[in-house]
Amino acid sequence: MSESIVDQVLRRKGQMVAQRQPYDQVWKEVFEYLAPERATAWYGFIEAGANTAQSQRARLYDNTAMDDAEVLKSSLASGVHPANSRWLDIDAGQTREDETRWMDGASQFIFENIHNSGFDAVGYENLSDLVPAGWFVMYIDQRRDSDGNEIGGFNFESWPLYQCYVGASKANGRVDTICRVWQPTIEQLVTEYGLDNVSESSRRKYEEGKLTETVECVWMIEPNAKDRKGFLKNNLPFRSIHIECNAKTLLRESGYHEFPCAVPRWRLIPGTPYATGIGSNVLPNVKTLNDILRMEMESLDIAIYGMWKGVDDGVFNPRTARVGARKIIMMASPESLTPLKTGADFNVSFSKADQLRQSISKSLMSDSLTPLTGGVLSATEVQARINKIRAQLGPMFARLQGEYLQVMVERCFAIAYRSGVLEAELGPIPETLKGRDFIVKYLNPLARAQKMEQVNAIDALIAGLIQTASAAQNPALLDVIDMDAANYEKGLALGVPANLLRGPEQLTEKRKTDIAAAEQAQQQAQQQQLQQVAGEKAIEASMAQ
Repeated sequence: MSESIVDQVLRRKGQMVAQRQPYDQVWKEVFEYLAPERATAWYGFIEAGANTAQSQRARLYDNTAMDDAEVLKSSLASGVHPANSRWLDIDAGQTREDETRWMDGASQFIFENIHNSGFDAVGYENLSDLVPAGWFVMYIDQRRDSDGNEIGGFNFESWPLYQCYVGASKANGRVDTICRVWQPTIEQLVTEYGLDNVSESSRRKYEEGKLTETVECVWMIEPNAKDRKGFLKNNLPFRSIHIECNAKTLLRESGYHEFPCAVPRWRLIPGTPYATGIGSNVLPNVKTLNDILRMEMESLDIAIYGMWKGVDDGVFNPRTARVGARKIIMMASPESLTPLKTGADFNVSFSKADQLRQSISKSLMSDSLTPLTGGVLSATEVQARINKIRAQLGPMFARLQGEYLQVMVERCFAIAYRSGVLEAELGPIPETLKGRDFIVKYLNPLARAQKMEQVNAIDALIAGLIQTASAAQNPALLDVIDMDAANYEKGLALGVPANLLRGPEQLTEKRKTDIAAAEQAQQQAQQQQLQQVAGEKAIEASMAQ
């Protein structure tokens, strides 16, 4: 007997839960120290989780890691997908003027609609998972109304990590399978799937008014192994299955043209589709710093009030005496009560705590990303800091490009194109562009920072050639470099829009036109001069007569 689709999904869910389970404790502990509120749901029950988070925050004695993590998240958000400047360019190898105009318009349209659809808030939420845990899940779809009808714009959702179990159908490939396990209330279940589609048990609870009770559901998105030549939703490249677990009820079956989730990963755990983040690197120092400060706080009353030794001489009773301001202590002699040196040295803890804070800030790159004090930086100092940040964030940025930005832009472009809104906005796509593959080029600050090495190399070469040519008094030495091409490449690397730059071929044509215009103007000037001379001679001849 063949296995039903519900049994298939539930069996796969069990396998994915077992695969992730060994790493849950790692992420839970990182969240406890870097973002306690986000650790709540890892404990299984919301009530227990809230109490655990509250008590965990009360046990934290230093916020260095949390503050530095906020700096890193802000720097990543502004460096990877800034909302105030276009950071993407869709390139299909366009060369003709109509192709370039249409693709540039598509790039601007996608950029504007991404940021007009609430992406910035969701993007920052994503980074709140990426920095501590090393991965996140963002769902991307077309925006829909309450009845499920597609409307304009995109819908971005940041899915809680504790709900998500991921997989990759190809070894070391992108994540293309996700199992989301969550517990909606009966009211939410019926609102989302309709009263006729939920289980009999849930329908009965809804009718009895038990709207706040929760039920476990599974949402599985995975590559579709069926024949993909059809146009039905369940024949699309990715199938989507919604199941009510306890009742084994199929709630919804649909599909997607592209995998609808972006799942970037910071540092892969070998043999798994999961990752750890920079939070794992700083966790030992964070825990040690917290323990040192806890011991300081426990010893603070001793440092303030001191420790005393007393002699029970019949007058002074050390068991009942209380040392403090405005207190009278009866003693037979001054030696009956004397201070006791503890041997404790707070300077040791202060020094070690400062070392740990500096190490945490360095690991989280806060020392490089935050502005330096001491006045305005010179251009050389600014460039040196940019190179340092680029070197630190470059490898991670490459993975963010491939598993985050690329997935998001491809998905958004495909949604906009299939809906017809792109052609409605920009006009029909040129026939020469149809069927072409496209790539996403990045124009964000981090991408430009990576290209600054190329700009610096060009500048250094030109400066060296000019110095050599000047010393040798031989301008021909500058012929080794094509100045027009060099300046064009520098402009692109600095982020200047391509439509504002003239390439070498365009410059050649322009110069030919300028030379021809100059020659024509010179000829006209000569003709005018000849005419003037001839006129003057004619006047002289008439006067001579």
